[in-house]
Amino acid sequence: MAGILVAVFWAILVSFLAVVLVRLAQTLRATTKLVADVTEQAVPLLADASATVRSAQTQLDRVDAIATDVQEVTSNASALSTTVASTFGGPLVKIAAFGYGVRQAIGRRSGAEPEPGRRTGRRTVVVGRTLPPVRGGGRNGRNSRGPKD
Repeated sequence: MAGILVAVFWAILVSFLAVVLVRLAQTLRATTKLVADVTEQAVPLLADASATVRSAQTQLDRVDAIATDVQEVTSNASALSTTVASTFGGPLVKIAAFGYGVRQAIGRRSGAEPEPGRRTGRRTVVVGRTLPPVRGGGRNGRNSRGPKD
């Protein structure tokens, strides 16, 4: 009886292993099919990604060239601005100062009085303090006695 029991046990064990092997074979077939499908889809995707990266590199090269040109133009504009300021700036300031001096001299010579209500810009200095003009109300709206406590 023990021999029959061992034979039945071995038959069940072999049947169980056969079922496991069949399932394992099905799983391996499904995995193989999945890998083949992924490979079929991945190759075109990688080709598209490679083309996109090449296109992006081309655009970056163009942007780099544009940035270099802009930097050169900025440098040239700065140099031109400096040249114009140094060439014309000093003489223009001198001409403006000369014109102002001529107007002041003509105004003093003609003896023209300033218009009423027009401030002359002169201030009265008393013991080291500058007093505000008559209608000015002082600096920053404060009176001439000093800062408020």
